[in-house]
Amino acid sequence: MAGDLFAVRREYPVVSSTSGGGASDGGARHRLRGWLLAGLTDIAKRQPGPYAEQESAHHGRPWWRVMCLTGLDYFSTLGYQPGIAALAAGLLSPLATVVLVVVTLVGALPVYRRVAEESPHGQGSIAMLERLLTFWKGKLFVLTLLGFAATDFLITITLSAADATAHLVENPHFTSTLHGHEVAVTLVLVGLLGAVFLKGFTEAIGIAVVLVAAYLLLNAVVVAVGLWHICTAPHVIPDWSHALVAERGSPLVMIGVALVIFPKLALGLSGFETGVAVMPHIEGKPGDTPERPAGRIQGARKLLTTAAVIMSVFLITSSFITTLLIPQREFEPGGAANGRALAYLAHEYLGSAFGSVYDASTIAILWFAGASAMAGLLNLMPRYLPRYGMAPHWARAVRPMVLVFIAVAFVVTWLFKADVDAQGGAYATGVLVLITSAAIAVTIAARRARQRGWTIGFGVIAVIFLYTTAVNVIERPDGVKIGACFIAGILAVSLLSRVARAFELRVTSVTFDPLAERFMRDTAHRRIRFIANKPERRDLAEYREKQHQIRADNDIPSEDDIIFVEVTVADPSEFESELQVCGEVVHGRYRVLTLQSATIPNALAALLLWVRDATGQRPHIYFEWTEGHPLAHFLRFFLFGQGEVAPVTREVLREAEPDRGRRPHVHVG
Repeated sequence: MAGDLFAVRREYPVVSSTSGGGASDGGARHRLRGWLLAGLTDIAKRQPGPYAEQESAHHGRPWWRVMCLTGLDYFSTLGYQPGIAALAAGLLSPLATVVLVVVTLVGALPVYRRVAEESPHGQGSIAMLERLLTFWKGKLFVLTLLGFAATDFLITITLSAADATAHLVENPHFTSTLHGHEVAVTLVLVGLLGAVFLKGFTEAIGIAVVLVAAYLLLNAVVVAVGLWHICTAPHVIPDWSHALVAERGSPLVMIGVALVIFPKLALGLSGFETGVAVMPHIEGKPGDTPERPAGRIQGARKLLTTAAVIMSVFLITSSFITTLLIPQREFEPGGAANGRALAYLAHEYLGSAFGSVYDASTIAILWFAGASAMAGLLNLMPRYLPRYGMAPHWARAVRPMVLVFIAVAFVVTWLFKADVDAQGGAYATGVLVLITSAAIAVTIAARRARQRGWTIGFGVIAVIFLYTTAVNVIERPDGVKIGACFIAGILAVSLLSRVARAFELRVTSVTFDPLAERFMRDTAHRRIRFIANKPERRDLAEYREKQHQIRADNDIPSEDDIIFVEVTVADPSEFESELQVCGEVVHGRYRVLTLQSATIPNALAALLLWVRDATGQRPHIYFEWTEGHPLAHFLRFFLFGQGEVAPVTREVLREAEPDRGRRPHVHVG
């Protein structure tokens, strides 16, 4: 028997994306399922894990084009950020925005440049923190962060669509027609975004470039005109400064108040996590490797820096002109500038025609801002949940996940009645938790690298974001409540999925070392018998007594060969794993195959199926019954990979091989 027969790779079956058939209902369902799961095998191979095939480091697009994809989320906040700053800080809005810009450039930007270096495949700080924790506590921690990530990205979709609706409804040409139908309009926009992803997202970056370029150009015109009006009206700046001094007093008080107000402006930091999430779209350089794509990392750093600088300039200038040129009452709920301060100036100073063009650009980028969030979700969730066994296999395919995310976005839009202000707390909470986790992750990474200066610097940044997050949670507890709902939903779905998939064949490949191959070759033309043994003392008496008992209980002739199989549980919280089968001769006479796996039954079932496929024989395996309550044993199996091994092994085999005539034999005595 050739040795390479035992180096077999088995992949989970998926439905082909091309299916024939007639026009029958069954054929239509098959084609629909094939369309939904198109590319599932290729996507699965790119997910992290022992079976993954590393994606090419050279594919992708220039960093500046990908910047436009993340800029859909980041730059689109100009549609509502000046109004939020004016409501939170009043006349102090420009100074509070300067504090936001300083935190952006000195805090968030260095943190995410380091995250891009440490996690260049788009998993972000979650992947960095995942390495620090093992077993179930690590999985629960990651699921919690995924809950906040889902809060951030999904609320990005719904809040941006709701704000696009607000701009559409407030446009003078549509107010009478659309007023009162905000929820319906927002649902249509969210549905259109889902349709784009169902159709295919190949050209999305090209669309993003056009939208971002047009939007930034129009904003530059509005800002320039606003600054011109301020400069040509000499009384505006003195009036503002006098009112500010009368309201706040000394400059030190102003700075102190701006620092206190800063957490309310946290939405201006929303683009960094998305910027890391879209890293896989950035092209690398010829010398890049999948393990160290230096070109992609360099491109991501340019992306993050350029986006932060552009946004900082617009944040300061837009806050300045809106505070000085728009009456404060117009920022209040129901006011003409509420949620659309720059659009208000566009109509006021550049006329209805330009204002409508600006509205159209703002509506388009706010609507499509959900595209960068959706791209982040589709990159992040399938990398973790299916690998943890906490989502079905189809969760690795794009289209089913798009339908799930859009359905959740519909529910969120309906619950919040497409209200931008009502969703702001949840959005800010998701953004701040992820930035805080990133700051903590890079602090730990710098400490492990023994970079004392960076450790102190990142530690200070982490403290600032911890403070900001705490203040935001205290002032807007609804945000953490919504985040908790997402976390609870992810945990519940994950637990149910893990239970439902408990009896799957979780092993992705099996390889034999030379001695294990030799054992199989020696027995390939005879009846293959395995004894499942729980290794304890591993002395001569243990193997002798076990062999005697199994032969007596199952009437196995003394001349028949027997091979012991011993499985050691590594990390029971893992779901999928590779099997490395090692052979050894114990005490000079007993042949033993040793394996490591997350669960004993699934590893044994995989070994039996691989041996059957390699030798053409149906092997036999022999167990002893385990004493104890079945439910307690199932919980031990679910949590710790052990328990009542014999019936679970048989159930895994039954699910993996429906044909009873080809199924390996399981004997229990």
